[in-house]
Amino acid sequence: MNSMTGYGYREIVEGQMQLSVEIKSVNSRYLDLNINMPSYLNFLESKIKEIINGVACRGLITVNIKVHNAQNNPKINVNKELFDSYKNAFQNLCTVESQFELTKYIMSQPGVIDTSFSYDSQEYEKLILPLVSSVAEIFASDRKREGQNLYIDLSKKLDVLKNCADFFKEWQPKMENIFKEQITRKFKELIQDYADERRIMEETAALLVKYTINEEIVRLQSHLEALKNEFQNNPSPGKKIDFICQEINREVNTIGSKNQFPEVGAIVVNAKDALENIREQARNVE
Repeated sequence: MNSMTGYGYREIVEGQMQLSVEIKSVNSRYLDLNINMPSYLNFLESKIKEIINGVACRGLITVNIKVHNAQNNPKINVNKELFDSYKNAFQNLCTVESQFELTKYIMSQPGVIDTSFSYDSQEYEKLILPLVSSVAEIFASDRKREGQNLYIDLSKKLDVLKNCADFFKEWQPKMENIFKEQITRKFKELIQDYADERRIMEETAALLVKYTINEEIVRLQSHLEALKNEFQNNPSPGKKIDFICQEINREVNTIGSKNQFPEVGAIVVNAKDALENIREQARNVE
């Protein structure tokens, strides 16, 4: 089990080149990958995505790559023809004092200045991809560490739900005796010693049919076992956990709606509280 939140960072210096890679993530329903790097490195994007896909399948993941190469001096070219066209169009509107501002304005227009860099793509690939892989391992390890903490907490909440289900199962047989005692007492209050045992049993059976929670208990225990299996065996159980929790919530709500006893009501509240905690934490699980 992995968390969807994680962080990894490394920085290296190779000759005159300084490189840094940062990978961080937050919760997201799907895998959403954003890569921020200099445009001249765009040819590496598909390979970087492949590396990230190898360590994560959900989360909003941001990869920041920064490069500083002291030897990579830019080549600056000024389009003099375009510069003169702008100058001729506006200089008659300007005073002598504003000529400097006019020049600044012209230089900021698209196409007037062209800045280009020369670089060795193979050299960048040789340095950046291993660095991204190294940071991806740190990032994945951080998500795994946090995932273990989530697993411990979720397992505790699952134990609470199992205890609630066990209580419901133990309580179910007691309902027949309680209903029978209540009906017998009411009959005796009304007709004293003439209470018909057969009639008492019929009324008891009618109440049991209306308020029995046996089917809900069976389904609840099945869902809890499925949830345990997801925790232990599914490396990316986040979406499945949410679905199973919806099914568990349905059974707990039905048990609560059928309940006629304060003892059961208190356990229903405990079950709902534990389930809500699981659903909240599951939003952090990959």
